[in-house]
Amino acid sequence: MLKIIVKDGESIERALKRYKRKHRNIKVMQNLREGQFFTKPSVKRRREIQKAEYIQNLRDQEDV
Repeated sequence: MLKIIVKDGESIERALKRYKRKHRNIKVMQNLREGQFFTKPSVKRRREIQKAEYIQNLRDQEDV
């Protein structure tokens, strides 16, 4: 559970911004979406490998 303590003199907008940042960083929505359907471990691993290859290709293109 996320707890955001509003400090003295802090505006609600600032506290809301901190809440949104924490919410995004702990990936609440992403975990909920992943839990809706079962994905086989082999499919998960394949996706991770494809993502790693894609990122590596982007980094290789930056170096050239």
